[in-house]
Parts: sequence; structure tokens; C-alpha cells
Amino acid sequence: MTQLRIPIALAALFLSTHLVVAQAHPQTHTSATSPIETALSLRDSWSLQSSCKVEKSGQVISSPKFVPTGWYSVSVPTTVVSALVKQKVYPDPDFGMNLRKLPGMDYPIGANFSNIPMQQDSPFMVPWWYRKVFTLPQSYKGKTIWLDFAGINYRANIFLNGKQIAKKEDVAGAWRTYEFNITDAALPGRQNVLAVEIFSPTDRDLAITFVDWNPAPPDKNMGLFREVTVHTSGPVAVRYPTVVSKLDADGKAHLTVSALLKNGTNQPVKGVLKGQIEKTEFSQEVELGPNEQKDVTFDPAQVAQLNAEHPRLWWPAQVGKPELYKLTMDFEINGALSNSAETKFGIREIRSELNANGKRVFSINGKKFLIRGGGWSPDMMLRENSQRLKEDLNYVQDMGLNTIRLEGKLESKEFFDLADQRGILVMAGWCCCDHWEHWSNWKPEDYKIAEQSLRDQIYRLRSHPSLLVWLNGSDNPPPPDVEQTYLKVEKELLWPNPVISSATGKTTTVTGDSGVKMSGPYEYVAPAYWMQDSLGANHPQNCNQGGCGGGYGFNTETSPGPAVPPIESVRAMLPKEHQWPIDDWWNFHAGGGAFKDIHVFTDALNARYGTANNLEDYTMKSQAQAYEGIRAMYEAYSRNKYTSGGVIQWMLNNAWPSMIWHLYDFYLRPGGGYFGAKTAMQALDPVYGYDDNSIYIVNSRFEEAKGLRVQTKVLNLDMSEKFSNGSTVDVPEDGVVKVVALPDSSNLSPTYFVALRVSDANGKTLGSNFYWLSTKQETIDWAKSNWYTTPTASYADFTALSQLPKVKLNVTEHSEKQGDNEVTHVTVENPTKNLAFFVRLKVDKSKGGEEILPVLWQDNYVSLLPGEKREITATYKSSELGAAKPYVEVSGWNVE
Repeated sequence: MTQLRIPIALAALFLSTHLVVAQAHPQTHTSATSPIETALSLRDSWSLQSSCKVEKSGQVISSPKFVPTGWYSVSVPTTVVSALVKQKVYPDPDFGMNLRKLPGMDYPIGANFSNIPMQQDSPFMVPWWYRKVFTLPQSYKGKTIWLDFAGINYRANIFLNGKQIAKKEDVAGAWRTYEFNITDAALPGRQNVLAVEIFSPTDRDLAITFVDWNPAPPDKNMGLFREVTVHTSGPVAVRYPTVVSKLDADGKAHLTVSALLKNGTNQPVKGVLKGQIEKTEFSQEVELGPNEQKDVTFDPAQVAQLNAEHPRLWWPAQVGKPELYKLTMDFEINGALSNSAETKFGIREIRSELNANGKRVFSINGKKFLIRGGGWSPDMMLRENSQRLKEDLNYVQDMGLNTIRLEGKLESKEFFDLADQRGILVMAGWCCCDHWEHWSNWKPEDYKIAEQSLRDQIYRLRSHPSLLVWLNGSDNPPPPDVEQTYLKVEKELLWPNPVISSATGKTTTVTGDSGVKMSGPYEYVAPAYWMQDSLGANHPQNCNQGGCGGGYGFNTETSPGPAVPPIESVRAMLPKEHQWPIDDWWNFHAGGGAFKDIHVFTDALNARYGTANNLEDYTMKSQAQAYEGIRAMYEAYSRNKYTSGGVIQWMLNNAWPSMIWHLYDFYLRPGGGYFGAKTAMQALDPVYGYDDNSIYIVNSRFEEAKGLRVQTKVLNLDMSEKFSNGSTVDVPEDGVVKVVALPDSSNLSPTYFVALRVSDANGKTLGSNFYWLSTKQETIDWAKSNWYTTPTASYADFTALSQLPKVKLNVTEHSEKQGDNEVTHVTVENPTKNLAFFVRLKVDKSKGGEEILPVLWQDNYVSLLPGEKREITATYKSSELGAAKPYVEVSGWNVE
């Protein structure tokens, strides 16, 4: 039976027509001031040791009499190898080829370790023990006590105070979460001892893999890789409160509220589940059998006040404000509070549909929305760092990206909370290329682990408004029986967002066409590729095999290839003797499989820009080539909306120092690709069409842009003007307008430039772009396309850039403190008659000091026309400076 508890004072959220009912039946929320349960974190002062050095049983190890002599002192979460690295047992695995020095690293370089058995002599073939001594408050006496593990990789036997509370047959699965009722074993007011015996995953387990992104550590990330906590409740605990919202065309929202209740006793229980959103309350009587778990739902069709007129909506940051509400849910027994839980939620609805070309397009709150994102990787050893996470998301927002894709690496609660708060969308789903997609090898246990893993993850993710979509597969859709199981779980748990069978264009007999593609490329392709490939016209018959990655449809992962970082990062990751020329140490920091080296990228660089003759030359040219490629990819999808539905750059970041697939590197140093992306994500972006030699304006704002003045100039290498056009255009909200077609100019220098500027009626610059182009057209060999690249048959010729005269820039700077940040203002002026090409700015900790990182540059790797002056800001934490003063360092292609 559902009882409607209507509030005395209604929030602005709810229907004014409820006011009469509320006045007639006033109710109070008896537990509104009850404190939300605070978890006891078991973070610090753990002990860690190999079972090879511990001959005792779990019952003994979890007793207070046991003394862990010679054990390592660690904090949780941590994997075994991460802890040993922190303890200096092993050298820094991120540097050089140190990773190969770790015991157990005898699998082939570039191979996917998740599919390879550990050698029998690996120290991680045996279990490792985690042991924690802690005191429970005396106040826990008489309560139900719960022990939570947010992530165990892969199996575990768990002991508390000499009693085994869980066995490895039941605790199996990297993406499961575990909550144990330890009331009978716990000792309130006394010392408690927890011992966890961890078993590493095998090649036949549903574990964690990095595929070909980077190597994997020798322990396969075994350990307690997420937090461990203790909670209390009365007889019944409240878990996973959530709100699912549906929106009408007129702006009315219908909210479905749900929570999981757990009866921690062996007796039946009756009580009342109460909910509160701002000042609005609702409740429902519930009966639970002994030890029963039950999802309890409030349906807006029966609970009138869960229908809201014109609520505050959650929007991605580029569209509006990511508004959040708080839901509190209490369970009371005979008027006494048993447990409380709360969550933040957003009122929004995400939908997707197939457009006229059968390609998937997403909408948010009724507005189409172009997805522009990057693929996420956690740290190689799964090390969590709250400050680093915030810095990562700062970069995401600074570039203008709106989405992060998680392929199987389902992040911490903090990650999703920050995404909710910042208005960043998240694609989530399972991984490819390991046992997760080796369905023909699944045992009966695997089906159970997969189902429970999905159930646990949907519970924890469903309340986050940042979640865009769930992918039930990655490189392949699941077979019908597995897909049906997944869909059943998602329906039962009220997953509020679209579900796609996989990240590929493969159809299934259960859900049909996915509407997305994963047809590459992942290796270097010419910038023109992205616009010239239109709706698979080049290879419509085999788009799943490659050659169909152009700017149409929804591309779940793709890339213009390697991303060699700036010179400082190369020096940080490799010893001096291996920094130049490129050798196997470089390749070790490339990828796996087809990406074990970067020769395709390097061949293109040498052909297009001229052979690099030293590290400085190579890394500078690499930034230019990455800038071109990343910008071209994002701009193709932007110009073609909504023939295109979105694109995910593979990848956003790296798990370790890497030469491939990132928009910023492991050291948080933004390079050419970062600023190519940032340029392409301008709210008003003037775009050059590589396919039709025309200029477009892409408006990513959700408001009309009227009276834009667009200045187009075509310039020779010597800065002589070959074409100029000024146009005034109106661009609809989220729209694209063609401005002008460039003429087929003669007498162009072999390398020439297109400079674009957008301003308002008052002359204020709203967007700009600068392209370097070649009279030697790049031709693409479509017939030789494969799943990871489409070769370039003939390259553009940018070798004339080496002939640019040297220029000396006028540079002034000043810095000011703004809260916790320092903002350095840099004014750069080109007083010469020549181009200042690809100018790079750095802020160092005093002259000759280290570069300040992370840093948010307003723009970088900029080109200045003759007489052009620009002020560019850099924002960073004041604490990064210490006692030093900021020093601005300016370099560039032809800058003295």
C-alpha cells in the first residue's frame, strides 16, 4: 500500500495544483533531521604479504594474537604491485623499460596480458594477504553492522575475528561490489581484525584489461582496488536510492523513485519507507521477509507529487547548468529510524534514435546533442588520486569536450559525482578483447558473475545524471542469451538511459541495428580523410572492417593516431641514451598488437614536414601533425551534425607515459592535439572544409548567433594575400552555415595558409582558426583500408615551412592571484612582416625551472600574422609556484 505524504510547504519544483491537497492533509517528516549514516573508512594501516611467506590460516591471521612480522604497511585501495612500487620494492615502472624488470613480466612485449596465463613462478600466481586491525565504536553495539568492498580483483577469502565470512567461490568478479552482514562476527567497542586473501585473475576470468593501450602490470592488478568501509543500520538498511525522470514535451517531469531495502535480521520486518525531495515527502509501507532484499519503487502514476511542472533541469555544461537535487530516503520501524540514505540526482531525460541514414543521434531534454568526447584510462596500477582526477576533468572541460567514454573501467563514485556536478556526460559499458567477449569459453559461473557484475554496476550508476548510455558489449555484441540477460537486469533496475548492444555497427537478433560504428582509424590518416569519407561512400560494403571512419554517424572510438608528447615528456619517460633516435624503448611506450611502434605516423611526418634530424625537431613537428589531425577529426563531425551523431577520440588520456592515443599526456602536459581539439570545440568555430575548399561556421551554442562577421584570408608563405573575403552571417542555434567557397587560386606557394576570424558587430573576436595547407593534394588509398588505418597514397608538402624567416616576438607578461589560482597574462606581438608559426608558450617555476603543470592555457601553439598581437592567459594553482616567480618561456617553429 502506498501512503501519500504531502508536504506543508511545496518546493517550486512541484505542481501548484497540489496545494489544496497539501493544506487539507498536512504531514511532517519525522526523520527529516536524522543524520545520514557515516561510513567508517578502513583506509590506512593495512598490512600486506605474499601467502608464500605466511603459513597460517585465515582464521589465525584474522585473530589479534597473530603478529604480521615483515609485512608491508599499505593503504587501501591499492593493488599488490602498486603497493610494492610505493614501498620501493620495485623501480618506477613508468620510466624507461623498468616495468620489464618486475618479476612476472615475461609475457611478450605488446601482447594482451589478460589473455595470457601467468607463469607458474610469478610471485603473483599465489594469493596475497591484506590484514587490517581496527576498533569499532561502542555505539555500534545492538546495530546491524555491514562490511563493504567496492572492488576486489579477482577472488577472495574473507575472515573477521577468526571467522570466515566469505569464500572465493562467492567473492569473484572485478566489477562486483560486496556487502556482508558482519553483525555476528564484529566486536563493537573492541579491536577487530580483518584478513582478506586475494587471488589474481586468470586468462579465463571476467577481470580488467588494457587491451592494446599499454602494458599491464605483472599482478594483473590483483588486490583491493577500491575502498573498504563499515556501515551500521537498524534491522533494515537502505541502499541505492535513485530517481528516474521522464519529460513531457511541455516541460513536465515524472519522477520514479526507487531504493533497495535489506533486512539484516532472520525475522520478518514491517516498516515505512519515506522519501524526501527538498520539502516534498512521500512514503510507503513495506514488509520484508527474513534476510530479504527488495527493490521498492514509488510510481508517479500513484504518487501525484512526483509529477513536477517546469523543474530545474540537469544539462551538460555546454548547454546549461547541471542542476542537482537531493533525495533522502529513510526506513522506519514503529516510528524509529532504522537507516537513512541520500543521493544527488538530476532531472533530465536522455534519448537516442536512428536518423534517416540509420545512424544514432542523442538528445537531452528534447534537444539534439552532438557527442564530442575521449576514451578514458585509469592509471596502469589503478592508483586513485583525487586531485589528479579533478585536474583530468579540468582539462576535459577546458578543451570543450562534453563526454568521457569508459570501456570497462568503471570508475570510482567520486568520478561520477564530479561528472554530475560539472555537466560532463559519461558513456559506460564492458570491455573488449578478453574473457568478457570470449563467450564461447564461458563456464556456468561466468554467466552468474557477468549478470551480478552488471547488476552491481547499474545499481551504483543509475542515479547519476551524467550517464549517457550503457554498452552491453564493446568490439562485439553479446550472443542472444547474454544480451537478453543484460537487458533484463537493466529493465529490472530501472536503467534510465539508452542501451546499445555494442560499440560496433554489428546487428543482433535481439535489438537489431546498433546505429553506431567502430570502423577505425586508430593510426595516422591524412586530415582530409575525415571529411572526404562521406556516409561510407568509399567502402559501403565493409564498414566494419575499416575505411569508414569519416565524419558521419556515431563513432564510438577513433583516432588520427599516435600522440608523441612534447620534448619535456619524452625526456621524463626515457633515459638520455634512448631519447634519440627512435628505438625499441620508444616502441615499448607505444601500444600493443598493430600499434607496437609509431612508424606510420613518423613516415607521414618525415614526408610531410621534412625528415626530423633530432629530438627537438621531431617533437615539434609531432605537435603540428597531431594538431592538424585532431582538429580535422572533431571539425568533420561538428560540421556534419546531425548526419553525424558524435565521435569519441581514442583516447583522452594515458594509463602511463605513452607515445600514442591521448589529448594530453601522462604528466598532464598539453601538446598539439590538446589545442587542436580546443580549437575545434570553440563555441563559434570557423572551419575549413578539406573536401570542398569552403569555409563554414559551426555554432555549438544553443542560441542563435546573429550578425557574425567572418573574415577569410588566403596567404602565401611570404604573407602575400591571395584571397580575402568578409561576410556577415546568421547561424541558428546548434547550427552550421556555409560562408564562402574559396576560389581555385593560382600562384600559391607550395605551402600556404588560410586564416579565419569570427567577430561580433563591435569587432570582438568570438572565434578564430589557422590552417596550413599544401598545393600538393594528399590522396588517400581507400582500397587499402583496414580496421585501423587508411593509407595516404601521396602526402602534402609542408617542407617549405623550414624556409620561414626567423622572427623575434615582443613578449610581456604579468601575473595575478585569483583565489587559489595564479593567472599569468602573456602578450605576444609579431612586429615583423613574416609569419610567426606554431608559437608555444610555457610558464616555468622561475627562469630555467620546471614547467608548471597542470595548466589551463586560453590558447597555445598559435600562429601570429605580421603585426598581430594577442593576449593569452595561463591559469594554474598558486601552490605550484612555491617561493618561485612565474617565468614565461616562448618558443616556436621559426621563433628566435
